[in-house]
Amino acid sequence: MIIFTLACTVLIFLQSTAVSGDMVTALADMEGLVSTELQLVKHLENYIQEEESRLKRLKGFLEEYESIYQEASADPTTYLANPLNAYLLVKRLTSDWKKVKSVISRNVGSDFVKNITQHKNDMRLPTDEDLNGAAVALTRLQDTYQLDTHALAEGKVLGKKNSRQLTADDCWELGRQSYNNGDHYHTVLWMSEALSKLENESNKTVSRQDILGYLAFSTYKQGNVKEALHLTRELLKIVPYHHQALGNIRHYERLLREQETTRKQTAAIDDVTTGERFNATNLKLEKTLKTFGVPNDLWDNYEKLCRGEKLLDPNIEGRLRCRYVTNNVPFFFIQPVKLEEAFLKPLLVIYHDVIFDEEIETVKKLAHPRLKRTTVQNMETGESIPVKYRISKAAFLRDDEHHLVSKVSRRVGYITGLDMTTAEDLQVCNYGIGGHYVPHFDYAKKGEVHGPRDLEWGNRIATWLFYMSDVEAGGATVFPSLGVAIWPRKGSAAFWYNLYPNGEGNENTRHAACPVLTGSKWVSNKWIHERNQELRRPCALNYNSEM
Repeated sequence: MIIFTLACTVLIFLQSTAVSGDMVTALADMEGLVSTELQLVKHLENYIQEEESRLKRLKGFLEEYESIYQEASADPTTYLANPLNAYLLVKRLTSDWKKVKSVISRNVGSDFVKNITQHKNDMRLPTDEDLNGAAVALTRLQDTYQLDTHALAEGKVLGKKNSRQLTADDCWELGRQSYNNGDHYHTVLWMSEALSKLENESNKTVSRQDILGYLAFSTYKQGNVKEALHLTRELLKIVPYHHQALGNIRHYERLLREQETTRKQTAAIDDVTTGERFNATNLKLEKTLKTFGVPNDLWDNYEKLCRGEKLLDPNIEGRLRCRYVTNNVPFFFIQPVKLEEAFLKPLLVIYHDVIFDEEIETVKKLAHPRLKRTTVQNMETGESIPVKYRISKAAFLRDDEHHLVSKVSRRVGYITGLDMTTAEDLQVCNYGIGGHYVPHFDYAKKGEVHGPRDLEWGNRIATWLFYMSDVEAGGATVFPSLGVAIWPRKGSAAFWYNLYPNGEGNENTRHAACPVLTGSKWVSNKWIHERNQELRRPCALNYNSEM
C-alpha cells in the first residue's frame, strides 16, 4: 500500500513539473531536473520516514491498548472501582482515541476510520461530555477527600497504589476539562502536575507550550499576576509570536505597574490578590452552596463526615445502644432483627442482615437494564431534570414484578410497623465514579411536591434505605446537622422519620450520599407516605412534640 501511494505521489509530482511541455527541448532546462530529482528523493525519504513513524506510533498505541485491556478484562469490576482507572478508560476512548484516528486518517487509515464510524452505535463509545463528567468526578473526589494531586498522578488513592501513573497528557486533559468548566483552581493544580510530569518523560505526551498556555491564564485568574507573567514569558520563548500570549503579557505588565504606584495601593491590591487565592478553592463551592441552599457550616460538616472525621457528641454517642427487636411480628420471634441506634432525636437506626444475597442479586438483575440517570424535580416547572449535584443511575421496581421484590417490601412494613400500600416503588440506585447526592431532604417542603402521589398520599413520612453492596472507600450516608455517618454495609438498611408527628418536616434529617471514592455502590430505598399511617404513628397530644 505504501509503494502504491509513493508511486501515485511520484506520478502527481512529475505531472505537475511537466505542465509547460517544453522543458525537455533544452539541455539547460534539463539540468534543472537534477536538483528537482534531489528534492524528490528528499521528499520521498521524508515521506517514508513519516509513514514509518506513523506506523510506529500506531504500534505503540496498539501495545498500550492491549496491555491496559488485559489488565482491565481480568476483573472489570475491581479495575473500574478505582476512580483513576475509570477516568483513564473514558479518556482513552475519547481524547486519546481522537489522536489515534488522527494518525490513521493521514493515509489509507481513513477507510478504517469510516468503518469505525459506521459501527459507532454498536460500540457505544463515550462522548466528550462523558470525558468532562469523569474529570469533574475526579476533581470532586479530590476536594471532598483532600487527595493530593501528585499522589493521584502517581496512581495512589488513600495511600494505595492500584492504578497506572498518569502521563503528562492525562494531567493536561484533566486541567483542560477544568478550564473549560471555569474551574481555574483545578486547572492550575493539574497543569502544574502536567508540567512536572513532562520534564521526566522521554517520549513527550503533550507539548510544553500547550501546558503553559492554560497554566499562565488560570494562574492569573487565581490572582497571582507575577507568576502568570513569568509563565507567559516562558511560553513566548517557545512561541515568540503567540498572539494571545502577547496580549496577555501587556495586560499583566500594566497590572503590575499599577500595583507598584504607591505602597498603599500595593498593600490593598495584595490583600485582594491574597483573598482571591484564598477563595479560589471554594469558588465553585460558593456557587454550589447558593444553588443548593446548604449553609457553609453544614457543607463543611458534610465533607468532614465523608472523610470519616468524628463529629458526633460523645455524650450522645454514649447513650446509643444495639439490641434485638421483634416488633410483635410472629416470625421475628424465631429470628429477631438486629437494630443499631445511630441517633435518638430524631430517631435514626440501622438494621443489619435484613436483605439477603439472592434478593440483592435479583433486584440488581431486574433493575440493571432500566437504569437511567437520576433526576430531581424543577419546582417551578414540575419537570424532572438531571443535575450535577446528583450523580447516579436508578430504576423503579414494582412489587408485582417479582415475588422477592414483594417480599422485601413486606419486610420493610413488618420491621417499621408502617402501611406499605402508600409507599413508593422500590428505587434501585447505582453510583459510579464520584457518584454522589449533596445534602437534601427527602420530604417536600411547603408548596413543593415530589410527584402526583404526594397529592394523594401526603408527604414522605419516612425513608428506608437498603445497602446492597460494600464500598471500598467513600459512599457514606451522612447527616450534617447530626454529625452522623452511616457507612455502606451489604445487607444492612438505614431508617428514619422525615416528619415530626404533627406533619412538619424535620430539618435535622437533611442527609447526603458522599462521593464514591473506590468501588461501586448499590442501594435501594422505599419512601413511605403519610396516608394510612394515622393509627400506626399517631399525632401526639402536644402539637410541638418531637416524638
